[in-house]
Amino acid sequence: MRQENENPEEDQDNEELFEHHRFTADKGQKPLRADKFLNNLLRNTSRNKIQQASDAGNIHVNGKPIKSNYKIKPGDVVQIVLAYPPREIELIPQNIPLHIHYEDDDVIVLNKQPGMVVHPGYGNYSGTLVNGLIYHFKNLPGMDETRPGLVHRLDRDTSGIMVIAKNEYAMAHLAKQFFDRTTKRTYQALVWGDVKEDEGTITGNIGRSKRDRKIFAVYGDEEEEGKHAVTHYRVLKRLGYTTLVECRLETGRTHQIRVHMKHIGHTLFNDKEYGGDGILKGTTFTKYKQFVQNCFEVCPRQALHAKTLGFTHPKTGEFLSFDSELPADMAALIDKWENYAKHKAE
Repeated sequence: MRQENENPEEDQDNEELFEHHRFTADKGQKPLRADKFLNNLLRNTSRNKIQQASDAGNIHVNGKPIKSNYKIKPGDVVQIVLAYPPREIELIPQNIPLHIHYEDDDVIVLNKQPGMVVHPGYGNYSGTLVNGLIYHFKNLPGMDETRPGLVHRLDRDTSGIMVIAKNEYAMAHLAKQFFDRTTKRTYQALVWGDVKEDEGTITGNIGRSKRDRKIFAVYGDEEEEGKHAVTHYRVLKRLGYTTLVECRLETGRTHQIRVHMKHIGHTLFNDKEYGGDGILKGTTFTKYKQFVQNCFEVCPRQALHAKTLGFTHPKTGEFLSFDSELPADMAALIDKWENYAKHKAE
């Protein structure tokens, strides 16, 4: 048996929370049901979870989707997309308010508040979105894992719209959509500087920085570093020394918008990890410096919000689209810059 880990999202910090396995059956492989074949190879993965993945179209043999009772033959190439496996962290239900936009038997769409970590991990074992989810929803898929219901994530200080799966089938179906890049997502960001082009596309591999492993950097194809990433952007408002932009993701790499915008010289406003918490554009006047400092206090985080999310409903097949209001801190920040730009132009 030959296994190749083709998971493009294998880094646990990545925005999408799924894994991709690829196996090639040996020449001596006897006919065996696909679910049994995969159950023998995937540790910590139940046969039921594999069958749900099959029902959602997440198991392919030789490039074609199959049912779980398909018989694997010698030389077959078997691929499967699954939610991430369990982690060794105890989950504690906590009564944390959730801002829910939409809910049915299969999915929850909510607006994550800035400052909230999505799931428990090193240094953040409580107060996360997951702690709130398991308090309010008792039977999310993967309740014995640290990421029940999750198929994607947002950074702690990024606010905005997310979708949560309420059962195994929905989780498998949504994970496949994120993997296939068929979801539609737009973000709004306030960035330093006057973005020259009205719209554009940033393409560049993203990987951990060689100088600081806590952050990420853009690498050229010739460097063979990082993972392929594409961000489309367009200007919404020009605000003097800052610009409000809309970003549309083709891929879902960690810190993608933050890294790509910095790469083209437009670091997100007040993005501490990437140097946006200093005055990168503007004047040396004391009054201006005080204005910017007031802006930092109004929005004490990177100015990034996941504005819209569209996906195909796992059961109905209907394409659903959701929009979220800008949080108060970002709205106030943009208002301050609009007033500044208006008075500067007078």
